[in-house]
Amino acid sequence: MKKYLKIGFIVCVITQLGACSMAQLTVRASMPMIEGGITAMNEQTDLGIAATALPANISLIEGMLINDPNNEQLRLYAAQAYYGYAFGFIEDGFIEPGNPARAARLYEKCYHHAKQVLSAHGLTEQLLNGELETLQQSINKLDEDSVPALFWAASCWAKSIDLNRDKARNLAQLPKAVMLMQRVLELDEHYYMSGAHIFFGVYYGSKSPMLGGNYKLSEQHFLLADKANQNKLLVVKLLQAQYLERQRFNQQAFHDLLTRINQASESLYPEQALINQISKYKASLLLNKEEQWF
Repeated sequence: MKKYLKIGFIVCVITQLGACSMAQLTVRASMPMIEGGITAMNEQTDLGIAATALPANISLIEGMLINDPNNEQLRLYAAQAYYGYAFGFIEDGFIEPGNPARAARLYEKCYHHAKQVLSAHGLTEQLLNGELETLQQSINKLDEDSVPALFWAASCWAKSIDLNRDKARNLAQLPKAVMLMQRVLELDEHYYMSGAHIFFGVYYGSKSPMLGGNYKLSEQHFLLADKANQNKLLVVKLLQAQYLERQRFNQQAFHDLLTRINQASESLYPEQALINQISKYKASLLLNKEEQWF
């Protein structure tokens, strides 16, 4: 009797393992569909469609991760989706009034997924929460394979910190996010539309020189990002106006950059039509604040 029970137990375990493997295989077989969906979303010109579709896409990816939690590419897609939804439709408002608190929570979800991938590359949460010197030593060991995780972790961490400036502990973490993005700059400055240059354009331009800002460096990073994208990625001009030109009180440059965004053709950059449409929407919001700020 015990023999049959043992055999039955083994069969049960094998069956469960097989079911688990089948679920992972199904997820991985579906990856081309996810990739195709991301391409289609990037090409979307209707903000209403994108705003409605993104939450469903996020739920789909989260469901797939339940069945394949170690799928690094899927986690990076989740991070990207959370960032895009927070930046494009929640932070400044689109389908609802601007909700920075909700946007911060979405950026935290983005950071959660990205740091899971970083942990698989040896950069654990313990290191991220530890001393700066130890963290820097670990970051220096990472190679190009870690660039996507470094980029999304730094991007989402910095945005979460920025939207929680009332919490001193969060602000103290910003240098760590900067360290992660600096490594991206060193390993692959052109990753994700030269996103590291855009990051540092904002970082150096959003603060006065007395507080660590550097307008010259900011302008250089924005120029490099613009050049790398052949002047077709409107978010570069948007963020330059919002952070650098506003900070240095250059109203003419602020106005000219945002006006150029609004006048740009929808067909300027078909592969990145969505972010350009988001930039147009945000440019209009910023222009409405011009008299208030200057």
